[in-house]
Amino acid sequence: MNYAEVAVNSPVAQRRSFCYSIPADLNIQVGHAVWVPFGPKTLQGIVVRVTDYPSFDETKEITRLISSIPLLSPAQIETALWLNKHYLAPLFDSVALMLPPGFERRLLTFLSPLPVPADEELSPEEKEFVSIIKGRDRVSAADVERKLGKKMTGELTRQLVKRGLILKIQELEQPRIKTKIISYLKLVIEAAFARAEISRLKAAGENKEAAVLELLVTRGGNVPLAEVRKSIKSSKKAIESLCGRGAAQVDDIPVRRDPLAHMKIVASAPPALTPAQEQARQQIKNSLFVTDGGGPAVFLLHGVTGSGKTEVYLRALTEVVAQGKKGICLVPEIALTPQTIERFASRFPGRVAVIHSGLSLGEQFDEWHRIKQGESDVVIGPRSALFTPQPDLGLIIIDEEHEWTYKQSDRAPRYHARDAAIKLAKLNNAAVVLGSATPDVETYYRARRGDYRLVELQERITPYGPAPLPEVTIVDMKDELKEGNRSLFSRCLTGKMAEALGRREQVILFLNRRGTAAFVQCRKCGFVFNCPRCSAALTYHSATKKLVCHHCNHFISVPAQCPQCHSQDLRFMGIGTQRIEEDVKTMFPESRLLRWDSDITSRRRGHEELLNKIRSHEADVIIGTQMIAKGLDLPQVTLAGVISADMGLNLPDFKASERTFQLLCQVAGRAGRGFMPGEVVIQTYCPEHYAIQAASRHDYRAFYDRELEYRRQFGYPPFSQLASLTFNHTSEQVGLKEVERMEHLLNQEKERRGLPDIRTIGPMPAFVPRLRGRYRWQLVLCGAALDDFLGELPLPRGWVVDIDPVSMV
Repeated sequence: MNYAEVAVNSPVAQRRSFCYSIPADLNIQVGHAVWVPFGPKTLQGIVVRVTDYPSFDETKEITRLISSIPLLSPAQIETALWLNKHYLAPLFDSVALMLPPGFERRLLTFLSPLPVPADEELSPEEKEFVSIIKGRDRVSAADVERKLGKKMTGELTRQLVKRGLILKIQELEQPRIKTKIISYLKLVIEAAFARAEISRLKAAGENKEAAVLELLVTRGGNVPLAEVRKSIKSSKKAIESLCGRGAAQVDDIPVRRDPLAHMKIVASAPPALTPAQEQARQQIKNSLFVTDGGGPAVFLLHGVTGSGKTEVYLRALTEVVAQGKKGICLVPEIALTPQTIERFASRFPGRVAVIHSGLSLGEQFDEWHRIKQGESDVVIGPRSALFTPQPDLGLIIIDEEHEWTYKQSDRAPRYHARDAAIKLAKLNNAAVVLGSATPDVETYYRARRGDYRLVELQERITPYGPAPLPEVTIVDMKDELKEGNRSLFSRCLTGKMAEALGRREQVILFLNRRGTAAFVQCRKCGFVFNCPRCSAALTYHSATKKLVCHHCNHFISVPAQCPQCHSQDLRFMGIGTQRIEEDVKTMFPESRLLRWDSDITSRRRGHEELLNKIRSHEADVIIGTQMIAKGLDLPQVTLAGVISADMGLNLPDFKASERTFQLLCQVAGRAGRGFMPGEVVIQTYCPEHYAIQAASRHDYRAFYDRELEYRRQFGYPPFSQLASLTFNHTSEQVGLKEVERMEHLLNQEKERRGLPDIRTIGPMPAFVPRLRGRYRWQLVLCGAALDDFLGELPLPRGWVVDIDPVSMV
């Protein structure tokens, strides 16, 4: 007998698999989806191992297969097991990243009444139970639970089933999504015979039948059934009559929901490469399919903004496809997906798939299955696209690899797509290309050390040839205040905006905060309107006239007076993108404005619509958050203005300077990508800060050297590993006691294992101490192999562990 280790879809399962025996009539393989008994329930599971010996003395049998073929490949399963171990994540959560959209389904329980003998004695509770389902064919157990409660329903169901008074039936929940089928009415006789039949039908007064046949002949013999019925009223009998006579038939045809159907993709030939691009292409090509014993090649393509990194990606992918392999290209934001699709689809017509949360569930379902069937040379999307079932994987591209959005931080598994990609590539013997103008410090350190292969592009190119990087001006806002300018806009930025708009060029204004005002304060007593569930001020949004919490989305209407002293003297403090929009309208009333932030792009294809408006010059000034800083190619933008470069600079986070430098460089990179040269204005109260100075010179190495020295001094990554442990509870005191208990446990464990190099930072309140009504306490570990160290520790409910966090706030 064989045995299977199964990742079970239950929160009780946590990080472990469960052993089941395999029935003799089932051919179970790794990656199969199965139904398994788990306690009193039957749950979904994924087979992660098949063995000859059980890991427990007593095992239950797998109930049955869900899918006839394995849903996941052995490489995907191994990647899921690595995610489970490295990020200390529940096993099924790790596996679920790779399952098809709409996979998760439950077994539904129904109860049917059976005849109750006249002499059968029932308790009052049993009588009530029987009365609920009496006279009905069957009743959902969930309906009974709503009336009697879950516990009582379960107990009474077991008793009455045992006594033969009710029947318990379990059925699989209907799938949330399946293949889309459209019924077509098809002409099955020759067109000449059909025309003769039309004349005969009209003569016989059968006008409906004649009209249906005429429609089929006119439309080429195949028309959607719904369209026939809409065009010809009361045609149901006519259709049945024609089908009965053998003149037509109804065919059910599967239809693909194509997310790219609305896009006009024009095939294009590759452009001539610059000498630097050609050298980069050769470096990557020569090592694509060469392993050095330690695994496949990982490249860091470090190129200044506008240096043509995308063309190098496309050439590498062309080499891979020529070898019969396929690729995945990750982008940090859904906003970048349309632009990337255009470029890749024009070179691989009909062979590009896209998958992200902005698609409908049906589109995601169809794309997933199309990818699995090997119909796409390249898959494009944000971090989740990494786990699509791309067969014959030969190359993974991670564009803008430094972006923190590649880290999933809001739920388990809290993985980083870059590290997961390298693991998946190793299992598939594929290559990885990491691209960025401002690489993550840890990535660049590994490249300099030789772990990755460094490929550099130092020259910016445009459609019109080589071009200089934009000239950057730093404005000290302290000087503006001294000169009496209390506006959000320096005189320098205002003047350059007027010049650019006068030349009918486009301007980008960057501020990394949504809303109109950061908070609202009473000027009389100092009261600030805070979220009742979070330790955060409510942000004022003028577009909706609401105060909104950016953590939990709680909102209220703007009050007329202070709830504390009843004063009506309320002051709107701080700034956001909506406030910038209002000020620009006042300064340049003739200019057309477009705001690009998550308040605007929540609707379907919102990013794509905004990008098209900018390209067609329907906007003169684009105002946005970090969304506009991430790799967009906007050739008509000649001026980029950073309203406040200090917004994230002084956060209590070891990556604050790095993130500020990256954002400034990326925003600056949007200007001057077309025919006209670009200019950048950075407004700051800290003009001397090394991150701002290096960004103004586009000098990554200067920033890297200074930042690396700071990291070495304090023992931060890449010289160590970090792990964040956060505990949350409705009681502040309970949270404090638990985090102190955990600190003591960690110190004991370090002593027991002889690991003095692991440092503990904290305990301390989290950066947002209260979130959604729960108090949050934090411990940070700094050391090496922290996943191994924490893997054996018991962590009770309420603890969240984040291995390799990208932020400490």
